[in-house]
Amino acid sequence: MPLTILVADDDFATRLSITDYLEITGYSVIPAENGKEALGLVQEFQPHLIVTDITMPEMDGYEFVRRVRTRPAFRLLPVIFLTERTSTEERIRGYQMGCDNFLAKPFELQVLGVVIRSLLDRYALIAQASSRSESESTSTEARHRATNHPESDFSTKKSETGDGYSPRPNSPNLTQREQQVLDLLTEGLSNIQIGDRLHLSPRTIEKHVSSLFRKTESSNRTELVRFAMEHHLVSNW
Repeated sequence: MPLTILVADDDFATRLSITDYLEITGYSVIPAENGKEALGLVQEFQPHLIVTDITMPEMDGYEFVRRVRTRPAFRLLPVIFLTERTSTEERIRGYQMGCDNFLAKPFELQVLGVVIRSLLDRYALIAQASSRSESESTSTEARHRATNHPESDFSTKKSETGDGYSPRPNSPNLTQREQQVLDLLTEGLSNIQIGDRLHLSPRTIEKHVSSLFRKTESSNRTELVRFAMEHHLVSNW
């Protein structure tokens, strides 16, 4: 299943050229003419990354990204601004709103492709770091923790049955469903993909993700995944 990218730009030629290039590259692209339309599409399609102009009618890129970031499920969603507004003040405002990168117009499509790939590779790097961390722990240590801290939460039960989990004593108590969502989230899946795997609606998945944020005191998915790695709430993958 290809990764989904939402492209918001009021200029038809720009929107079309980006869409064609990304689809040829192998992505699934959702186009939008302005921030207002794009905001609805984010909720509907749960994209893996957003490419957006700043100057657009009805809702500009700043307001669009600000609203996206207010939703817990999208706090980690990578955002790239494509714009002619590249002054220091504009960049500062953009980063404050939650963008990850600026590309000045005119731009090279190949450069955009590299930036997109770099941002999407974040989860792969997190996975590699988790694997190295887990490999340092022996199976004896995992069994010892499970024996001395027989919490009733789902994570501990998986450790006791030898499924590769070894949660720390101070780990939060997760329900079985929350653990399933966390496992898939650390693989880099979007809410809609997790819902497809678990046969649940994206809204239900969003509620579970919000609960995970609350229990781990995380503000975005990067912090949540890091917390899960540090507390051994996820298995090797």
